[in-house]
Amino acid sequence: MRNRFGELDLAATAAALLLLLFAVLAMLAPLVAPHDPTASSLSARLLPPVWSEGGQSTYLLGTDQLGRDVLSRLIYGARVSLTVGVAAVLMAGAIGTALGITAGYLGGFADQIIMRVVDAWMAMPSLVFAIFLAAMVGQSAINVVLILGLVYWTRYARLVRGEVLSLRERDFVKLAVVTGASSLRIMVRHILPNVVNTTVVLATLMLGVVIVTEASLSFLGVGVPPPNPAWGLMLADGKQAMMVGKWWLTVLPGACILLTVMSASILGDYMRDRFDPKGKMR
Repeated sequence: MRNRFGELDLAATAAALLLLLFAVLAMLAPLVAPHDPTASSLSARLLPPVWSEGGQSTYLLGTDQLGRDVLSRLIYGARVSLTVGVAAVLMAGAIGTALGITAGYLGGFADQIIMRVVDAWMAMPSLVFAIFLAAMVGQSAINVVLILGLVYWTRYARLVRGEVLSLRERDFVKLAVVTGASSLRIMVRHILPNVVNTTVVLATLMLGVVIVTEASLSFLGVGVPPPNPAWGLMLADGKQAMMVGKWWLTVLPGACILLTVMSASILGDYMRDRFDPKGKMR
């Protein structure tokens, strides 16, 4: 991956490769995971990683309080976090982009209503709002996707609306109006293709935010329900054992979250530099 000066961007390349690795592991989890992530073994409880004293080669990264293989749970946890994160980003992007285009192009009453809703939505702390919604609808992966989509669509709406305000004054839009094209056709055929780059860049930047929020919900017990091996749930399960030296139960899932979010942020910054050279999103 090269920057806008034609130079190889090592950080963005490494970030993209790491995200690709997590995605491949998530897709091939049943094939690459050495154990069933939900299968427990009381005889193998709290085994340390293989390089520590007492570790076993059968469990490369150790086991948790129920004797479940940590490596297998991390691999399946990548599937949960990435699936929920990508689905929530797509949902938020679809809602926000549609409403942003509508508000920016139609203007007037529609713009006032949509943007006042956006202002009210963004005034609420994202995590607190997500916890409130999760407590109302209950725990499930699908509910988490819906919650995160409903929490973060406003970011897209505000950004897209600002860009559409400029686009609707361009000659190609005015020409479409003169030829008798309907507002819906103009928004879909002429406006939408010109805001795709912006939404893609924002989606990449938002992926890390969404994954952290999903992990936070699972950590607090209102996200993906057990025994699903979500990274945030693994952190919650291991926090007490960490106090007695069982560090791998929290450090390893925490490292997975850190690497995924950092990679998404680096890749998002790279895409912003490539597709948004004027800094509209800064």
